[in-house]
Amino acid sequence: MAAHSQYEELARQLSAIGAVKREMGRILPQDCPPASAGVLALLDRHGEMRMSQLAELLAIDMSVTSRHVAHAAERGWIERKPDPADKRSRLLRLTPSGQELLEELAARYTATLARYLDDWTDTDVGHLIELLARLRTSFGDCRTRAHHDSTTRTPAG
Repeated sequence: MAAHSQYEELARQLSAIGAVKREMGRILPQDCPPASAGVLALLDRHGEMRMSQLAELLAIDMSVTSRHVAHAAERGWIERKPDPADKRSRLLRLTPSGQELLEELAARYTATLARYLDDWTDTDVGHLIELLARLRTSFGDCRTRAHHDSTTRTPAG
């Protein structure tokens, strides 16, 4: 087990990752905020889905998800169509325009990472990927855990 001071330093480093995320966000087109890019990426990864599933994957409220979806739909990046299983519900799907934007974003992200990490070896980048994946695995599904933790806390805890 790591020393307490190492966990403190890790907490500081993870907090500072916000600056990296903000810099990566600056490469997005003006009309594509990070939340929209996240919506597109999830639809690309998981295929068409209902808004409720998207909200769960984003771990945000349905009203916020709805605003993100409306923004992307207005720009033609996603389409909303009736769910054949439940006509009251809509299925969200990435459009060819949304897929094209995702490909552009992937190219921008890759180029930006290559520029900032040009003095890193392939081994260094591989270790970072491995360790970040391991960190995510250690945390598991934080949405489920956060809900569980908030319902099982005692008033004193």
